Amino acid sequence: MDRSNPKELWEHILTQIELSVSPANFNTWFTQSSIARIEDGIIYIGVPSQFYRDWFLKKFHSLLLKIVRTVSVEFRNIEYVIVKDERRKPRETKVDRATTEMPLDEYYINKSDNLNPRYTFDSFVVGSFNELAFTAAKAALERPGIVYNPLFVYGDTGRGKTHLTQAIGNQFKKQYPNRKVFYLTSEKFAVDYTDSIGAGTANRFKEKYRQYDLLIMDDIHFLSKKEKSQEELFHLFNALYDNNKQIVFSSDRNPALIPDIAERLRSRFAMGMTVDIGEPDSESRAAILKRKAGLHGLVLSDDAVEYLANSVPGSIRELEGVLNSIVCQAQLKGGVPDLADIKQSLRTLARPSKAVSVKQVVTKVAEFYGIDEESIYEKTRRREVVRPRQVIMYLLREDFNVSYPTIGTKLGGRDHTTVIHSCEKVKRDILSDQGLLDEIQKIRTLVG
Repeated sequence: MDRSNPKELWEHILTQIELSVSPANFNTWFTQSSIARIEDGIIYIGVPSQFYRDWFLKKFHSLLLKIVRTVSVEFRNIEYVIVKDERRKPRETKVDRATTEMPLDEYYINKSDNLNPRYTFDSFVVGSFNELAFTAAKAALERPGIVYNPLFVYGDTGRGKTHLTQAIGNQFKKQYPNRKVFYLTSEKFAVDYTDSIGAGTANRFKEKYRQYDLLIMDDIHFLSKKEKSQEELFHLFNALYDNNKQIVFSSDRNPALIPDIAERLRSRFAMGMTVDIGEPDSESRAAILKRKAGLHGLVLSDDAVEYLANSVPGSIRELEGVLNSIVCQAQLKGGVPDLADIKQSLRTLARPSKAVSVKQVVTKVAEFYGIDEESIYEKTRRREVVRPRQVIMYLLREDFNVSYPTIGTKLGGRDHTTVIHSCEKVKRDILSDQGLLDEIQKIRTLVG
């Protein structure tokens, strides 16, 4: 890979992004973006609208930075620029206005404490699955450093741990304006520690983290096997705890089950209050959907919310990814989606459980359209071949989660971006072409 080549670098980034986000989020946010230019160590990512720019800053900025810095330390930062595609001018809708006129401040991280101001207790949806964690969080703030210290929150990915722990930090700032709070991941802590050793600034590192009245450390399981960082955290914990400074940890599992953690540190995790965030029930998922849709200026019917809550498996994050796709489709079509629209959206996102090979999909689609199977792999733009080939790419991606580079390689060595374009074209076309939708549904029965 030529890291100075925007196209090659973006394809590498997309490959890494696919491993970190849900297919729904990937399809919604990354297929219409690219690297516009690279200048003075800054990567400028081109996005189609202000809405996309805000969302990248809010949701994906840290992940993108992490990826590009593994490519080269010369990449200092990422910025987002709006690149208009004059060929496509979607109608403005109520959804467009509602989303783009939302206050931009709520999307930006406060650099002094790393807290996102939109993560508050008021915006946190409480249900039976997270009620104990929510109650413990609020109780810890009544007597910080005294009650529930440390507070350890755990649960599977995508259940709202980061929202809750950051809400603690934002509320702490309100209740105790003269005290200091800081949020970071354990990965950042480990990197800072290693850098300080290399730079000979270990004492400055210790002083930095001991100054806070509330320290929030996310994803503590990342410290597994990192003995030196664990030792440094152990000493930091003791310094904060002995001075009645509040400590909050989060992890994807109970501290007793995190492997390769020093016992003396594990015992510190268990000194206060350990609470889990379980799987949200149907009512909680419905409440979350209503709240998230409202943030986009979208009011869904009760039937639509109930259907989504009971039909979308996985975490809250996965649920949010599906909702993002529905919001984008609402923008494209111009209007609020009804239950029929949402059912169709879920059908396009659903994947059969049966595993099939690329060859099997190609064979079935070629038979359906009555064309020579070998023509699918050829470099031809004949109309009777182009549509079946695009349908194959769409099905491989949407139904079987095959990566874009793999699809391109398997179908005659085509470029990654060609596959993305084909998949997005089919996704757009099925919104207005009932015939194409019927064809895909029939093919699904043949393949599945």
